[in-house]
Amino acid sequence: MAKKLVIKVTAGADAPERCSQAFTVAAVAVASGVDVSLWLTGESAWFAVPGRAAEFELPHAAPLPDLLDSLLAGGRVTLCTQCAARRDLTEKDVIEGVRMAGAQVFVQEALADDTQALVY
Repeated sequence: MAKKLVIKVTAGADAPERCSQAFTVAAVAVASGVDVSLWLTGESAWFAVPGRAAEFELPHAAPLPDLLDSLLAGGRVTLCTQCAARRDLTEKDVIEGVRMAGAQVFVQEALADDTQALVY
């Protein structure tokens, strides 16, 4: 098993099951002791904004705010800089602990030794 897991979530409220799967897998991996980096891209970029995860609903799924809190506590959460710019989001708009970075950093993380990358 890879020692590090990089997950890029491209879906938000537009594809709730895919979005929830990404957050769930990331949170389970963190709880299992895996080094996790979750990337918020596309419509999931909105979940970097305070309160937006609380608006997400999917029956029979763990609450997104709880999953996000566990990821912020035990992993890394990154907001894609281009995705943020397209939504007029800046560092002052996002939850404390969410970093902003671009494709170069994603590629570095995804191609690091002992790393598995997943895209949802």
